Order: sequence, then C-alpha cells, then structure tokens
Amino acid sequence: MFRKILIANRGEIALRVICACKELGIKTVAIYSEADRNSLHVRFADEAICIGPPRLADSYLNIPAVISAAEIANVDAIHPGYGLLSENANFAEVCQACGIEFIGPKPETIRLMGEKEKARAAMKEHGVPILPGSDGVVATEAEAMEWAKKIGFPVIVKAKAGGGGRGMRVIRSEEELPVHFAAASSEAASAFGNGDLYMEKFVERPRHIEFQILADSYGNVVSLGERECSIQRRHQKLLEEAPSTQVTPELRAEIGGILEKTLSKIGYINAGTIEFLMDEDRKLYFIEMNTRIQVEHPVTEMTTDVDLVKGQIMIAAGAKLQDVLMGPIVFRGHAIECRINAEHPEKFTPSAGKITAFHTPGGTGVRVDTHQYAEGVIPPYYDSLIAKLVVRGKDRDEAISRMARALEMFIVEGIHTSIPLHRKIMADPDFRAGNFDTKFMERFMTQTHKK
Repeated sequence: MFRKILIANRGEIALRVICACKELGIKTVAIYSEADRNSLHVRFADEAICIGPPRLADSYLNIPAVISAAEIANVDAIHPGYGLLSENANFAEVCQACGIEFIGPKPETIRLMGEKEKARAAMKEHGVPILPGSDGVVATEAEAMEWAKKIGFPVIVKAKAGGGGRGMRVIRSEEELPVHFAAASSEAASAFGNGDLYMEKFVERPRHIEFQILADSYGNVVSLGERECSIQRRHQKLLEEAPSTQVTPELRAEIGGILEKTLSKIGYINAGTIEFLMDEDRKLYFIEMNTRIQVEHPVTEMTTDVDLVKGQIMIAAGAKLQDVLMGPIVFRGHAIECRINAEHPEKFTPSAGKITAFHTPGGTGVRVDTHQYAEGVIPPYYDSLIAKLVVRGKDRDEAISRMARALEMFIVEGIHTSIPLHRKIMADPDFRAGNFDTKFMERFMTQTHKK
C-alpha cells in the first residue's frame, strides 16, 4: 500500500479522497491556491502546500507546480479526483516519468477515450452499441452534409476533444447545417484548442444513462450497475439516481457483461464511467467514456456498498479486484444525489461570498459530501458545487421522500444555493412518476415561470 498520496484537486472531492486515505492508513498531502487557504481539505490533510494564486491556470492546472509539490512532499502517488487534471494524459505521463503512481488509467487509455471518435471506434469493434455516425472527424462542411444525408436528419455535431456541451450543435435540416457546423467548430477551437468535429444521429427525447466500472491490473473488470443522469441543465447534471427505472435487470446484465469484456480487452485499469443515450425504445447507445471518478459516484456506493475511491487507491497499489470487492456485487435499494451549487436557483448565476450559517441534514440513509462550513467563503474562481446531498431508501418512493425532508433540513445562509430548485424537482409529479428525459429541465423551468 502507498505511504503518502498527494491529492491534485480541491473542494469536496479532495476531502473525499482524504477520508479514503485515512481509512487505509495513508498519509495525505493537500495542494491549494491562495483562495483556498482556509478550505477543509487543507485542514484535514496531513500536509498542505500552496501552489499558486487563485487562477486555475496558475495553481490547480499548473502541472510543474503540482509535480514540484509532490516531489517536495516525497509522495508515492497522486490522486487527481475529477475535473482539473484527472483526464489529462500528459499529466499522467509526467507522473510516470517522475516515478509517481497516477491513480487512474494508463496515459494511452486516457488519450484513446478522450478522443471521442476513436473511443466510438474502439467500443464498436468490441460489440458495444453506438449511435449511427461518421467514421471519424468530419473535416469540411461538404463532408458534413454528405454524412448528414447518409445518417438522416436530425444529427448532432460534437467536439472531438471536448465535453460539457461545448462545440455541440443539433442540426435538423440541410439549411441549418452551414451555420451550425461553423459555430460548433469555432466554439470547440476556442474551448479546447481543437476545432475538429464528428457527427452522430440525434435522439430526440433521450435519457442519459451511465455505467460505473472498476478494473484491476490483471484484466479483471466489474460493472457496478447504472446511474440515471437525465436531469440536466445545459448538459450539466443537477441530480442523479441509481438504479434507473428504465433499465431492466436483463439489460443491466447484458450491457454490464459487454462492458466488462470490452474494457478487459482494451486493458483498462481503475475506475471509469461509460455514458449512454437511451432512446424511447429503451435501446442504449454509447456516447463517451470518462476515465476518472465521477461527481455522482456516491449513488453507486450507496446501492452497492463498494467504496469506489478506496477501490481506486487499492487497485493502483496492485490489489486484485476480488480483494477490493470482498464478494459478489449486491444492489440494494434506491439512491438519489442532489448537487448543491452556490448559484441563484432560477437564474443559475454564480453566488460567491461568505456563508453565514451552514447546517447539514442527517438521519437514516443520508450522506453529505461537502467542504463547506459556517463562516466559509465561496471564491468566485471555481466550480459552484459546494455539497452533494445523497440519500438511500428501500425503493425510489422512499428515497424521494427522504431527499425531500433532507433538503428541507439543509440550511445554507449568506449565499444563494440550488436547494429551493431541488425541493421543487422532488415535488414535481413527472419526476416522482419517473416521466422525464434530458429535456426535463427546459419544460420544468417553463412551467415554473408560468406559475
């Protein structure tokens, strides 16, 4: 097992990794920007090193600064968390070159899955269902038109090297193609430094379903079931749940089995999430893979009792999957996670500032992952996530009721949060009935404003 790990992240995920390390008896090193000097991940780590000013490029995304901190602290490994450098293949390579274990997949695997058309090709080769689409990058408007006619409108173009909805456009007709193709390429180039696009068939009312996997260094892979992630705004998830009401045990076993074989052949190691769109016929189509731990990993932990972060660390240290899992996977109950963001609940504008009161709910089946506290300050430089409220119930109805009462007992004052929005979603008849897709929030906000 590792002696000391540096956490190359901030906020709640940095604190989450510290908790896992403490339970494994591993010393921890936190890195922080000047804006995060009073953050809890700094307080609870065994050591803490300031790596720069508030701006991400000068601190958390500054690879030389992160590596310097790791060498100064003489760590064995680095856990990247999610976001920031977690899917940066160059960072993983630098860790290797410096003799530091990167707790995640191999650099070549990160690179393969980071280029979406290559990921599609790899998944297709091994039998994972994918949406009809281009064979690779669509280089010109004329080529895009040719593919669109072959696939059939509507289609969607996506950034080769992107995510989060940037460099993405839905094209419903030949007339729309020139302007949307140019806009998507320009946005992708601006956001990712790469304007390349690929094209897929567009599913009108999809659900967003993702499967969690763990894989060791010996070719063993296990699927830990799926998460329902369809409640989104501008392609950013607001809440997640497990399992999905639309995935049958048979479909779960079928897709899980295919993914286990596929990722074993690819040589995947550590935690990963495979994302799918589900159409109205309940058919799943691969869209991308995230080669890291996800924000929403707690709902899988709550329904399987598998500690995914501990699993990541143990696998990176050479453990076999059987030693991580300690038995067969058993799915229990239903879990829901609400992402509590520091933002106006209707305008969705950021809300930085000082927290004057902070009380987290508790009780049976309730978990709160947070790095915030009363008198804590939300800096304006980073992601707005301040807490993840997670509940488990014996079934979905109990989970919704438990989440509703937990949200009511969650007090955050001094800033705006998304708590009022989540309370409204829990009370929505369509959500409670499981009647939703990725366009749910558009309809929900329209109806809310009418009222």
